Amino acid sequence: MKIVRAFSAPALLLFASPAWAHPGHEQGVLAGLAHPWTGADHLLAMVMVGMLGVARGGRAVRAWPIAFLGAMIAGFAIGRGGVALPLVEPMVLASVIMFGLVAATAIRVPVMVGAAMIALFGLYHGHTHAAEAGSAGAMGFAIGFLASTATLHLLGMAGGMALRQDWRRAAGGAAALAGIALSLA
Repeated sequence: MKIVRAFSAPALLLFASPAWAHPGHEQGVLAGLAHPWTGADHLLAMVMVGMLGVARGGRAVRAWPIAFLGAMIAGFAIGRGGVALPLVEPMVLASVIMFGLVAATAIRVPVMVGAAMIALFGLYHGHTHAAEAGSAGAMGFAIGFLASTATLHLLGMAGGMALRQDWRRAAGGAAALAGIALSLA
């Protein structure tokens, strides 16, 4: 029964419609709170950051989610300032695949290397959020998506602590496969 639960959510994400690229794009705190939960790409990447931190242990438990959040704020500011980054959507999808592969292979990434990789992808997630924030209420939107992102990191940490290594690896594999499916959609 545990195997069914472990694979149910990631499997359902594979059947999501490509229109998930986040409905509505309303403005303000509530829209920002909802946003990371409505896009499989953001949701998976953010949960995996927390799970990866727990799997690595030590300083990574705190450093990796903080690196993602900090870089996401910077990416949001860059995007709101009108600075374009290349390949934004492909990089967001690459984050899901990369984080999933790191978890699936249980590679022991040095803390600073992991923080740099996670921050790079966080920058792109933040830039994407800037484009989706709308013209008014951007600060509220940012506060909302930061709160939801931190919550998703905590959920990933909880999942990482609850699962044995082989189950964390399976969850990483499922996330990587979902990322590949999202990139082909």
